[in-house]
Parts: sequence; structure tokens; C-alpha cells
Amino acid sequence: MVDWTVSDIRVPYPDALAHMEARAAAIRAGTASEQIWLLEHPPLYTAGTSANPADLTDPDRFPVYDAGRGGQYTYHGPGQRVAYVMLDISARGRDVRAFVAEVEDWVIATLAEFNVKGERRRGRVGVWVVRHDKPPLPDGTPREDKIAAIGLRLRKWVSFHGVSINVDPDLTHFDGIVPCGIRDHGVTSLVDLGLPVTMDDVDVALRRTCPFGTL
Repeated sequence: MVDWTVSDIRVPYPDALAHMEARAAAIRAGTASEQIWLLEHPPLYTAGTSANPADLTDPDRFPVYDAGRGGQYTYHGPGQRVAYVMLDISARGRDVRAFVAEVEDWVIATLAEFNVKGERRRGRVGVWVVRHDKPPLPDGTPREDKIAAIGLRLRKWVSFHGVSINVDPDLTHFDGIVPCGIRDHGVTSLVDLGLPVTMDDVDVALRRTCPFGTL
């Protein structure tokens, strides 16, 4: 059984890291249940273990934190639903690739609740949407924008960190980084796509499509 928690205030990033570390340790020790934590952060950038310093193009714009997760630079801020997943992977088959795919499928299924077709792309982490409403790239291929980021970490078979879905963030806040090191594509959000979606709507969709169980 998974404990769902929703924070109604913006959670400082160091506080979120401390909570995830403690909860993951308690899950490993068998003293706490698994948890999915839905929250927002104040505006900030995080650096994953593969972050290239050159991709932090405006280091003074927002605080920058070493996340300790996989991946490169990403942005978190108001209007973005972050879902941190603290789950016991040892009880779920110890198949890391299958777990990551399941998390990706969860995000794609959540977007489908709003008739948005999210897709994977080889070599590009996260979930993407094709922008037929924008001019194509110089080579004639359609433009694609990232709508959700995925960054996970496992310690002794317990996961933490998770996913972020752009509901209605200020998309100009992404300008201070090269998101996930990808320069040829942009970012979008559900509202940017013309959908009047609220954070509560996304929370309902996340719960409805979640493959990991609920209380």
C-alpha cells in the first residue's frame, strides 16, 4: 500500500531532499510505508549527476541545488506538479528498467486523461509532445516540446525523486538552463497547449492512472 501526500505550500528543495532521504531509509528499515508525494517548489534549478556546467546559462537567476538524481539540469517552480516516488523496488521485481518504464507510462497515461499524446524519444529523457502547430525544424521534421521530466535515484532498492509535469509554470523560467542538455527542442505545459487544466485536475489524473497502488 502506498501513502499519498499532497503539500499545499511550496516546499523548499532542501526540505524535500531531507524528507526523501529519511523516508527512503525508513522504507528500507520496514518502519514506514511507501509514499508518493505531490508538491510544488519555489523557482529553482537542480543539477543531476550528469549535469554539464555549460548548460547553466544564468546561474544567478534562481538557486541551484545538487539533486543527486540521474540526469542533467532541470527547473522546478510554481505551476509544475512534482511527484516524488519513494517505493520499494526490491518488492517489485528489482528490474530497474521496467520500473523506469512504468513511471514513464504513468506520466503518459496521466497526460492521456487530457487527450494529450505524450511520447518517449530515444536519447531524450522525459515525455514529449509533437507540436504540429509550430513551424517544422530546418530538416522538415516536426518540432517537439518537453512536457514532463523524469529523474529517479535508487538506494538499496528504494526509489526517490520522481517526475515533474508542466501544468502552468512560467516557461521563461526554463531560459536559465539548457533543460536536460537538449538544445534543439523546447518546453511546453498543459495550459500552453490550450488546455484549462488545474493542479487538482492533474492530481486526480495521477491517482487514477497510478500503477503502484493506493491506500
